[in-house]
Amino acid sequence: MASSRTLGTFRLPPLPTIREIIKLFRLQAVKQLSQNFLLDLRLTDKIVRKAGNLTNAYVYEVGPGPGGITRSILNAGVAELLVVEKDSRFIPGLQVNPPNVHIIGNLPFSVSTPLIIKWLENVSQRNGPFAYGRTRMMLTFQKEVAERLTATTGSKQRSRLSIMAQYLCDVQHILTIPGQAFVPKPESVVPCPVLTVAF
Repeated sequence: MASSRTLGTFRLPPLPTIREIIKLFRLQAVKQLSQNFLLDLRLTDKIVRKAGNLTNAYVYEVGPGPGGITRSILNAGVAELLVVEKDSRFIPGLQVNPPNVHIIGNLPFSVSTPLIIKWLENVSQRNGPFAYGRTRMMLTFQKEVAERLTATTGSKQRSRLSIMAQYLCDVQHILTIPGQAFVPKPESVVPCPVLTVAF
C-alpha cells in the first residue's frame, strides 16, 4: 500500500487528446475504408462500460483508428489490450496510448536459447510483443548463454546468436548474479544482460 501512495504523488503529463493525435499525425478518415472517428471520450467510456467489467480482462480491439475507444479500454484497468489496425497510418498515434511493454524473466537454461531466438525473429518481423516499436527485455541467462549474447567480434564466444542479437538489439551485460542467490545454487554465476530492441 505504501508504494501506491508514493506513486500517487508523481503525476505524468496528460496524454494528448484524440483530436490532438489526429492533428499531430495529420490523420484523415478515408471514405473508401468507411472510417469514422469517435472523439468524445465520455461516449467511448460509455461504450466500454457497456462491455461489462473489464478489470484485469484481456481485450482484443479491432480497428482502433486514432485510439478513442482504446484510451477508454486502457482506463478500464484491463490486464492486456491487443489492438489490430489495418491502416498503418494510425500506428504512431496508437503508440501514444498503450503503456510501455517490458519483458522480464529469469530464464531456465533449457528454454533460454530457443526463446530468445523466437523473440529475435519477432523483433525482425516486428510482430508479437514487438509489433508497435521498442520493447525492453531484462532477462537473466546462464553464464554461457549471456556470454554468447554479449560476445564481441573476435571473441571465442562469438556465434550466430551474438550476431543476430546484436544486429537487432542493443545488448548489454549489466549485472552478474552470484550463484548463492539462487535456490538450488547453480553451477555457475548468472550474468543478467539487458536487451533493448533497437529499430
